[in-house]
Amino acid sequence: MKIKLIVIIVFSSLMMYAQVGTYQFMHIDMSARSGALGGSFSANDDDANIIFYNPAGIGLLKEKPISFSYTSYLVDINLASIAYSMEFENIGRFGVGLKYINYGEFQEADEFGNKFGTFGVNEAAFLVGYSNKLDDNFYYGANAKFIFSKIADRTSMALAGDVGLHYFFPNQLINIGFSINNIGAQIQSYVSTKEELPLDIVIGVSKRLEHLPLRMYLDFHKLNQDADQFFSRFQSFSFGAEFNLSKALRLRLGYDNEKRRELKIGTFAGLSGFNAGVGIVIKNYTFDYGFSSMGLIGEIHRISLSTSL
Repeated sequence: MKIKLIVIIVFSSLMMYAQVGTYQFMHIDMSARSGALGGSFSANDDDANIIFYNPAGIGLLKEKPISFSYTSYLVDINLASIAYSMEFENIGRFGVGLKYINYGEFQEADEFGNKFGTFGVNEAAFLVGYSNKLDDNFYYGANAKFIFSKIADRTSMALAGDVGLHYFFPNQLINIGFSINNIGAQIQSYVSTKEELPLDIVIGVSKRLEHLPLRMYLDFHKLNQDADQFFSRFQSFSFGAEFNLSKALRLRLGYDNEKRRELKIGTFAGLSGFNAGVGIVIKNYTFDYGFSSMGLIGEIHRISLSTSL
């Protein structure tokens, strides 16, 4: 009987998330901007990619923003995404998003080491989001998701949703976001046992400084996970800073505490968990680049192109 050697499984490359369950690609930051900020994006209000973090945030977007992103991940893993949003008068603002990941090709063999060719592994998630006002400066939002995964000739599918809130304090230039992501279940599993989705409860805040061209972000992720002590629930945090050096140039720095802890080898962590990036604005187009260190494991490079239709 043939055994697909997926023991090297793909998902080992996502070890920094260190949780049981499938569809771990849902946690990966797709856009160069969000990746450079360490994933601190749930309180964002001016980027179409907010749909992947907090659906309430799409309610604050302007015009018809669209963003394309590509990520060169570890080994032969590649990711791509697209996000778009538009307003419907007297109805609210809608958004759509697509995440896709390809893990490359793997060798197919039996238990005796006889080779039979290769097989591929890929996953995708399609999102439709909606947001509207609850009150002045207060927005709600929700996403509906269809998730698909294929490993060789095995497939799995899931239906999920996100819900979120976003409040803006205009006098203090503070945004607060709250979201519960990946609520749902598998409707088809790889084998007989169904797996849980990577549920994630997130709260975040962003602050623009009044007299400096600087915006700071802070997110607490995975607040739903069990912890021995109360404050241990807040170890999965990330923060970032975005400097507008001019109308055409933006510099970004970010830090992901969970990634740094989980990628530490012995006492050495190197630069794991640290991120950086740059944004360049040319007329109506924004080009973003993001770099993320995985310590001794490698590096992640992201590029994004955004505009308004």
